[in-house]
Amino acid sequence: MREITFTRTELRDVRRMAAAEARRLGMDEDATAELMVAVSEVATNAVLHGAPPATARVWDEGGELLVEIRDEGRTWRPEAPPGLTRPAGLSTGGMGLWVARRLCKDLSVETGPGGTTVTMRFTLRSG
Repeated sequence: MREITFTRTELRDVRRMAAAEARRLGMDEDATAELMVAVSEVATNAVLHGAPPATARVWDEGGELLVEIRDEGRTWRPEAPPGLTRPAGLSTGGMGLWVARRLCKDLSVETGPGGTTVTMRFTLRSG
């Protein structure tokens, strides 16, 4: 497992860490590029809308790559699972979790006394 604590200025480091681990575990370049977009969207949300610093963890679990982004934000209480529906119209914001959901196999969000955690699951190898 790899882990990094980050703020807004270290977002690049989060993407690099996740991509390096994905490549090390055999993820192809197209899937790694999609992973980097999803990780970037969720990590950016953590430091812009959550309570930084945030933590990113990356690990292999049964042939899948898991990426967990956690911040100290405790006040967000979505009524429904976030990111299931596309933001309305030509919105220029609010698309991060919607985009991330489309790029990973699964995405879960938990908010409580310990903060907010988004966990994304990616397939390492196709076929």
